Amino acid sequence: MTEFMLNRAYLSLGSNVEPEFNLVEAARMLAAKTKLVVASSVWETTPLGSTRQPNYLNAAAIVDTELTVVQLKHDLIAEIERGLGRVRQLDKFAPRPIDIDIMLFNHQIFTLDKRQIPDPEVLERSFVAIPLAEIAPDYIHPETGQTLQQIARGFQPKETDMWLRPDLSQSLQQLSSLQFKKV
Repeated sequence: MTEFMLNRAYLSLGSNVEPEFNLVEAARMLAAKTKLVVASSVWETTPLGSTRQPNYLNAAAIVDTELTVVQLKHDLIAEIERGLGRVRQLDKFAPRPIDIDIMLFNHQIFTLDKRQIPDPEVLERSFVAIPLAEIAPDYIHPETGQTLQQIARGFQPKETDMWLRPDLSQSLQQLSSLQFKKV
């Protein structure tokens, strides 16, 4: 019997097109094809770039998977994003039904396509750092040596820029406690 090494991926999820549905549905789809270890609370955030669009709902999730990072990004995440109506646009701040990004992968440092892993946004964006720190506070960033909790403490988001959405958090967090049959 061959044992497979599970990879652990730390993901950031965001949506501002039907976000109450799309964020939870994306997590459900992840849970159906990986082991969803844990999901963070849901945070509502004001948009970056063009502010003439709806607010975002953001969360983080940890998944264990047999997939390589390339398979996770190009196959599973791309499939989920397409399935929820995501169309890539030139404007990286354009509204979107779902955006799933790999922020950290195991404890590795590498470039995937043109994106650095660990993703620099872990150090730059409160809506990435704070949810990640909630679910993996003791994870040590492989480049800085800081824990995610230390990184998150460096942010002082204003209540007008980022606030908890407990009404949606429970729906997302319950998915990690359910057992899904892998497809």
